Amino acid sequence: MRSPRGHAIRAGFAALIMGACLAPALHAQSTTFSGAVALSSQLVDRGQAMTRTTPVLQGAASWAFPAGWSLGLSGSAEVQSPSHVVAALAQASRHWSLAGDWQMQANLLYYRYSGTARSRAFDRAEAGLSWTYRDVLTLGLSTIYVIGSKGQHRPRGAADISYHWPLARQLFLSAGAGATQSPIAPYNAYGYSHEYDHVGPRRRAREGIHAYGHVGLLWRHGPWRIELDRILADPKTRWQWDVMDASPWVATLSRSF
Repeated sequence: MRSPRGHAIRAGFAALIMGACLAPALHAQSTTFSGAVALSSQLVDRGQAMTRTTPVLQGAASWAFPAGWSLGLSGSAEVQSPSHVVAALAQASRHWSLAGDWQMQANLLYYRYSGTARSRAFDRAEAGLSWTYRDVLTLGLSTIYVIGSKGQHRPRGAADISYHWPLARQLFLSAGAGATQSPIAPYNAYGYSHEYDHVGPRRRAREGIHAYGHVGLLWRHGPWRIELDRILADPKTRWQWDVMDASPWVATLSRSF
């Protein structure tokens, strides 16, 4: 039997899509639509696995408006259960061109996961600022409010940097690193989280900063894109009996339109 939470997530995601689809009808003369579909070997969020090591279908759509505003929606589902959305994202953003080759963007994001209790602990709203240099270097700072937390609701911070460097023709070096305050609460003396006792026992993890990153190769040709990344994550953040640790390698094939 599918959980009420799963039905609520699908209904909420459908409502977001319907609402966003009204934008092109109202602003057909000034709105630009774009989208993408992708197939990944696993869904990973800041070094943490949100699905098992199994193929994941992803879809995204965005609408760009005059003056730099844009709206975006995306959803993910495991290939073996395509009708069950395991992750959904809604985004609103505003970008500005700065002096020279720099751009700045302000983001407001809402993440929702419908998998295990572990992945639902990463449900969150996030506000951030990022600065991009020539589509090569991006720096970002974020403030995170964890919705999945049953205990502390204090804001948490994150910082990210990503880098793309052309190697030959359509081949690029892709790398990224970041650090965030983990949404998982500190463990008690018996190895349980005060906020997520229902999730089950886990070994003690370091409180405070959770570091992550990736390095890999990216190939682009027209609307097609293939990326293979080596996932790097702080081993102290892994759960002792967790079957959903991030795979060392994640591959993604996508097509934009």
